[in-house]
Amino acid sequence: MKRLLPNSLLGQVLLVTAIGLLIGQVVAGVMLYRASEQRREAGAVNQIAARVVSADQVISERRALREAMRAERGLPPLSETPDRVRRPRVRAGGVEQRAASPLSPGEQRQPRIEAALEGIFKEQGFASSQIVAAIRRAGDDPEIAVRPRLRERLDANGWAKRQIIVAGIERADGQGWTVVRQPLPGRPSGVVGTIVVQTLVIFAVLFALLYFVLRRMTRPLAQLTTRVSDFSENPDQAIRLEERGPADMRRLIAAHNAMEMRIASLIDEKDVMLGAIGHDLKTPLAALRVRIESVQDDVNRSKMAQSIEDITRTLDDILELARVGRPGEQLESTDLSALIASVAAEYEDMGRPVVVADNPRIALPLRPTLLRRAVRNLIDNALRYGKTAAVSVNQKGSDAIICIEDEGPGIPAQQISAMLEPFQRGEASRNRKTGGAGLGLTLARAIAEQHGGLLTLTNRPEGGLRAEIRLSLA
Repeated sequence: MKRLLPNSLLGQVLLVTAIGLLIGQVVAGVMLYRASEQRREAGAVNQIAARVVSADQVISERRALREAMRAERGLPPLSETPDRVRRPRVRAGGVEQRAASPLSPGEQRQPRIEAALEGIFKEQGFASSQIVAAIRRAGDDPEIAVRPRLRERLDANGWAKRQIIVAGIERADGQGWTVVRQPLPGRPSGVVGTIVVQTLVIFAVLFALLYFVLRRMTRPLAQLTTRVSDFSENPDQAIRLEERGPADMRRLIAAHNAMEMRIASLIDEKDVMLGAIGHDLKTPLAALRVRIESVQDDVNRSKMAQSIEDITRTLDDILELARVGRPGEQLESTDLSALIASVAAEYEDMGRPVVVADNPRIALPLRPTLLRRAVRNLIDNALRYGKTAAVSVNQKGSDAIICIEDEGPGIPAQQISAMLEPFQRGEASRNRKTGGAGLGLTLARAIAEQHGGLLTLTNRPEGGLRAEIRLSLA
């Protein structure tokens, strides 16, 4: 699921906007549909009320005329005729008067329509004791079913499938039920298509505007991201980015430019300071090396020379560690297996127990001199504590792994992370024959990270330590 979702700011904002707009259009469509249905029902209800009131006036006039005619003939009034509404009779305007409710037993009533009719009748002063209403298909109406010709006409023009409202109003004067059948107006055609077209137009206009605005923000943000990544690899190459985009983005770029210039300035000052330290310390050390030649005692002279050599090497390690963040060497495509084999050959020439496996050819951009230094440090560490070193190169997924294993005592698990820090040693003395200054692993880790890789230390189950430099092939 996560793979289908956009990762960029532009994509996520557009996706959220699309979802919100879609939900809004669905809600609006439902509301429009309900309003349309209410308008259909309201129109039909008004037609029913108008027909009932109009027909009631006509029926009242006809009834009065009949009563007058019966009186002239000496006949009793209609109210005294017991079976006067025994059968349905069609009245004026298609309104029918009958003795019973027009609804079938169990037929679902429509309270909303009944309440609307009651409200209209109250406004018109039309008295009724009960109102019932139902919606049914015209072809299912029992009154239509007993009239074959009418049903044939309805079937011929498709009206049999139309919905009609059957409303019955029980008269307050006890004159039976007034029944009206009113077709529901048809739903307007093309509503769904109109909503779809409207949605597409809104999508197109809104997305075009959003894309223009967001690109104005994300383009300089993408350039800033690329610049930060480049600067992290080459902090000595400060470049001033153009301040573009909205005001907030321009302030961010301006702050980054100021930070980048400041960092580059600090690195320049550091390099000047390191050069001065190297010169100011190595010069007197060289003078001491000359002066100790005048010492007559061979044992003391040898110890003094060894101390000077230790100081010089420690100073070289410190200066090299300080310069790792700003390497002068450029990346070049290198056969990793050949590089490892050349380093191991140096130890073999010195008779040191370094074993190299048959490694596959793996080419990737490296700084060869720096990586050789890291591998030497790890091999030296393995030989110092484990007496032997086994070196191998292999590929696992998208990573190339340089592995150096020894058969020494390993490192306590709680101390592994601390051993990668400067001046941490597995042996307390500072003698290079037993451990050195504790900068070898730190320098190897810094070189691995300079290549975008990682140095890890783990204890082998069979005994000894495994050091791995993992470099990405991507």
